[in-house]
Amino acid sequence: MKQFYFTFFAIFSLSFTLYSQALDTPVDIGGYNMHFNIMKGEGTPILFETGGGDDSSVWKPILKRIHEVTGTTLITYDRSGFGQSELNPALKNDSDFGIENGIKELETGLAKLGYSDEIILVSHSYGGLYSLLYARKHPKKVKSIVLIDATLSNFWNEDFLAMRDMFVDINTIPKGTGDYYLNFNYNEVMRSLRNTQFPNNIPVTNIFPDKSAPVYPEEYSNRWKKVHVDLGTQNNNVTNIIAESSSHAVFSDNPALVINAIVKAYSETLDKNQQNIVLQKALDNAIELSIETKVHNRSEHDLNMLGYSFLQIQELDKALDVFKTTILLFPESANAYDSYGEALLIADKKTEAIEMYKKSIALNPNNEHGKEVLLKLKED
Repeated sequence: MKQFYFTFFAIFSLSFTLYSQALDTPVDIGGYNMHFNIMKGEGTPILFETGGGDDSSVWKPILKRIHEVTGTTLITYDRSGFGQSELNPALKNDSDFGIENGIKELETGLAKLGYSDEIILVSHSYGGLYSLLYARKHPKKVKSIVLIDATLSNFWNEDFLAMRDMFVDINTIPKGTGDYYLNFNYNEVMRSLRNTQFPNNIPVTNIFPDKSAPVYPEEYSNRWKKVHVDLGTQNNNVTNIIAESSSHAVFSDNPALVINAIVKAYSETLDKNQQNIVLQKALDNAIELSIETKVHNRSEHDLNMLGYSFLQIQELDKALDVFKTTILLFPESANAYDSYGEALLIADKKTEAIEMYKKSIALNPNNEHGKEVLLKLKED
């Protein structure tokens, strides 16, 4: 049974060791510096946007694995007023430090670094709005976008902005900091971007938790989840991925899921042969990582979609190997048997497929899909 979970496991490859050292790179934006962190490589670069209040250091735990499996350039940076980046001293009004100014600074920095052509965007929380604006300004350059529980443009209606104002006191935030200007301009940014959509020519992977943190009011959590679900169901270019048992910072709670989604997005910029190499690397490491993370019940989903990835590029034997591995590692999973049965049918192994569907239904009597397939197989 196909689910919306993708996987590509990071491989520790000596061939990338010399290139996996990140370089701190200050860039003069026009009389003040912004801090970029570059992990150089070859291929379509990947740019990481942080959430509101964070700096680029939040991405550090996952960058090495992404770089080792993709070998491409990874770019993180501190927005002005955060981390090691300075504020523009020429701006005088608080409203001058809004998101449009942030996009201009980013464009200037990327151009000076030589990364103003094709790019992949990865963003968390408030950074999703940066990806939204950048993609709308450069729809032909952005190859794909990975959103990680991102702030969506249509979440903040007037009722929720009023609710936010009750909890955020701008007077408690030191003036002259990036955090101050972000919060000062927050409401107007949300109003200006309300209902702004991602370009429909750009593939978007939208990762979000199955439940919001319990500290949020129920109406907040329900609306947050609804706008994320709607983004995927109402747009053909958007694929939703639900991060089970994760908080807002999915990349911390379930780094494998985020890494895999990013590598999946990158792999789709490659030709079939190159993509197959990446998938082979994923297969080589899948069993070991699955055993290590089995207790979290997440790698089953990863393996499941690795199998489907092989099916998509018509590598049937490899897909069968992955699905067989999954049922060995997760013998109580009805979904694992269902998926293996589907692959066996594609391989024209009807007898084995029937056995897999029987086991799936025995484990999950509510598997209506499996019952339908099994009934049809018996009728043939």
